[in-house]
Amino acid sequence: MKNSIFSTAIARKVVAMIGAIAMLLGVAACGQANSTDGEGTGLKKVTFMLSWAPDTNHIGVYVAKNKGYFKQAGLDVDIVAVAQAGAEQAVNNGQADFALSNLTNVGMYTTKGAKIKQVMQVQQKPSAIWCSLASNTSIKSPKDFDGKTFATFGSNESDAVIRRMIQSDGGKGDFDKVTVGTSTFQTLSSGKADFGGFYATWEGVQADMYGPKLNCFAEPDYGVPGNADTIGVITSDKTISSNPGLVKKFVQAAKKGYEYAYAHPNDAAEILVKEAPEANLKIAFVKKSMKTIVDRQYWGDAADIKDGSFTFGTNDVKGAQQYFDFLAQENAYTDSHDKVIHTAPQAKDISTDEFLK
Repeated sequence: MKNSIFSTAIARKVVAMIGAIAMLLGVAACGQANSTDGEGTGLKKVTFMLSWAPDTNHIGVYVAKNKGYFKQAGLDVDIVAVAQAGAEQAVNNGQADFALSNLTNVGMYTTKGAKIKQVMQVQQKPSAIWCSLASNTSIKSPKDFDGKTFATFGSNESDAVIRRMIQSDGGKGDFDKVTVGTSTFQTLSSGKADFGGFYATWEGVQADMYGPKLNCFAEPDYGVPGNADTIGVITSDKTISSNPGLVKKFVQAAKKGYEYAYAHPNDAAEILVKEAPEANLKIAFVKKSMKTIVDRQYWGDAADIKDGSFTFGTNDVKGAQQYFDFLAQENAYTDSHDKVIHTAPQAKDISTDEFLK
């Protein structure tokens, strides 16, 4: 999404797989190199790594920085661009203290030897959508993906999801694939592919506002169990064990930022646009994205959050595990040698809610 609001959507999920083997071959940094005292400020300097280009998934961290929540917690937070091999690798190797990711990616990485955990889950239900151009009238439901070409980034995960959706809708689950070029939108518009993956809270909003119009289908409606999009904040096991106080301070401040954004979406949108000028985001678009998040309660039921029956940031271990088990059944997990692993990661072992209260 460089210099454009039109991003390559599903890359946010599969970026976790790029360079995973290199992660295991590389030498992990000794300690958290960036966790130093800010010169003359008395604040602890830490880094938060983006999962992709700045978007509304990251907005709570930008709000926490803008509103001074991190500073009040004694932290000087540097928000940095995602590393080429992925934020998960950077956190595992000590090159970043915290990052935006999701339990699905954490699970993928832990099968390859990473020692990372999710410490706060922002998104509480799936937002992935699988779409064709509305102008492609031959596709009316997922079964019509049969025999068509999928614009993919090459992950086993997305193949498993598409196959299940097609079969659940009465199709065979057979499709061709082509690697996405500049963006999924452009790959579809060029005629090189018939369908691809997007997110309702971002690309879905883009399509509604600016086109091209899409015809989309959601995973839960077509047999994909659990929650694939358990988006949240991750850190390393090493940081949790060596500096739990740091983790609690960061999580509490970030949580406050996300809660503010959920309650004041328009103000938060303006903060994101201001704090991330390199993304060239349009304010009307960001506001619409936040409206979609709030209206569809992607971050949780606002009433439950208000009355205390749901703690904002709680990890959806049950939903994540259902999705993990599905991926294992579909042979989507591999180890660092690309050998299929049949045992699913355990969501309860790669997430913790201990820093939320």
